[in-house]
Amino acid sequence: MPFPASALGFLLVLLTSLSASAQEALPDEQSGGAQEASNPHSDNPQAGIAAETSALPLEELQMFADVFNQIRQGYVESVPDSKLFELAVQGMLSGLDPHSVFLKEKAFDSLQETTKGEFSGLGVEIGQDRGYVKIIAPIDGSPAEAAGLEAGDIILKIDGESVRDLPVNKSVELMRGPTGSEVLLTIGRRGVADPFDVTVIRNIIKVPSVRSRELMEGYLWLRASQFQRDTGKEAIAKLKSAISQGPLKGIVLDLRNNPGGVLGASVDMAGAFLDGGLVVYTEGRHPHSKDRFEAMSGDILDDIPIVVLINGGSASASEIVAGALQDRSRAVIMGTRSFGKGSVQTILPITDTRAVKLTTALYYTPNGRSIQAEGIVPDIVVERAEIKSVESNRRTKEADLQGSLSGGDPADSQSESESLTELRNTDNQLYEALTLLRGINLLSPQSAIKNESMAEADASGVQNSENGET
Repeated sequence: MPFPASALGFLLVLLTSLSASAQEALPDEQSGGAQEASNPHSDNPQAGIAAETSALPLEELQMFADVFNQIRQGYVESVPDSKLFELAVQGMLSGLDPHSVFLKEKAFDSLQETTKGEFSGLGVEIGQDRGYVKIIAPIDGSPAEAAGLEAGDIILKIDGESVRDLPVNKSVELMRGPTGSEVLLTIGRRGVADPFDVTVIRNIIKVPSVRSRELMEGYLWLRASQFQRDTGKEAIAKLKSAISQGPLKGIVLDLRNNPGGVLGASVDMAGAFLDGGLVVYTEGRHPHSKDRFEAMSGDILDDIPIVVLINGGSASASEIVAGALQDRSRAVIMGTRSFGKGSVQTILPITDTRAVKLTTALYYTPNGRSIQAEGIVPDIVVERAEIKSVESNRRTKEADLQGSLSGGDPADSQSESESLTELRNTDNQLYEALTLLRGINLLSPQSAIKNESMAEADASGVQNSENGET
C-alpha cells in the first residue's frame, strides 16, 4: 500500500524544520557533562550549512516513509506514531557514534546533575563497546567503586536484562533508581573466564572532584576524579594552599580513571601549570565547532616539576590536560595509554524536555594531535602491578658484625624507607612518579625551592587563572 502523499509531505516538512531548528539551537554554552564548543569563526556561519542541507534525499525519504508505514500497519502491536518517530531519532543517533544520543527528560536531568557533582546512582562513567556497555571508570568514593567495578569492565546485563545494542541513555535509566535500592549487574572482565554478577546499592553521590595530600615533605599529590564545573578552581585553591604552607619540590597530578567532564574546568586546571598559550582547540564541520582555548598567563607553580599519571580510564577532559602539558613540555606523562575519547558533544535543545547530544567536533592538542581513538601515550610507561621485593632483609650487614664501628643513628633514613616501601607496595605507579620527581630535584636542587618566596603570599594575591566557562 503506497504511503499517503500527505504523510510524506508531513515527513519532509518535519525533517526540514528539525534541520533548521538544530542550526538555530547551537548554543555558545553547552549543558551537562558534554564538552563545549563556542564562538563561531565565520562571518556567515549559516551559509556553509545551508549549502549542505538544501538538497534533501527524496528517494531515501520515500524509503523511510514506506518503512514507517509498514511498521504502522503490520507490526504485531499498535505503536503510536510519536513513539515510532522517537525510535527513529534514537536509531539515527546511535548509528553515528557511541556519544551521540537522544536525551529525554530523565537523561537530560541526569546530565545536568553529573556536572554539579551530586547525583543519585551508581557512580560510574560508561560508554559503548561492540554493542555492550563499557565502564570507562568508576568515580572515586562511589557505590560502583565500593562494589569492586573496574575500568574496562563490560556490563552484559542489568537486573537480568541484556543491554546489547541498547543506547547508552537507556542503560543509564536502567541503572538509576531510588537511593538504597539494589541493581544487579552481570559483568564481563578481561582475564576472567566467565561473566559474574555484582550487586550495587544506589546512593546519592557527593564527590569532591579534587583531593590532595603530602607524599613527602615538599611533594604534593593532587587528585582530580572528574571534571565538574568548579574542578579547575578547586585544584588552583589546593595548589595555593600548599604553596602557602611551604616551598614545593614537585607535584604528582593524578588523572587515572578520570572520565572527563566539563571542558572549561580542564582549561582552568591546565592553566594553573602553564604560563599562557594554547591548551586545546576543536575542529568540526559546523562553524560553531571551531574554537581555541588558551591558558591565562602566569604559572602559579613557577616551573616546579610535575608528573601526570594517566591510564586507560583517563578520558576526555583529563586527556586534554595531559596532552597540553605534554605538548608544552611542562610535565612528564607517566602510566599507560589513555582512553582516547577526543570528541566534542554539543547539547541541541529540541523541546523543553528533550535534546540531542551530538558529536560536533574533535579535540586537538597544542601540537595538532587528535586525541580521538589514539589517546595520550605516556612519556614513561608504568603499568599497575604488584611489587615483590627480591632483596632479603636478612642479609648480614656491616652493622651486624661484632665490634663494627657505629656510623650514627640511621633512624631517619629507615623511617623514610619504610614509608616509601608501603607506597611502592600499594601504588607502584604513584611510587614511580614520586621517585622521578625526587630524581629531578637531585639533579637540579634549585628548582625545588624556586617558589619559596611565594610561601607567604596570600592565596587571593597569587595569579588568578580562572578562565570561566564557555
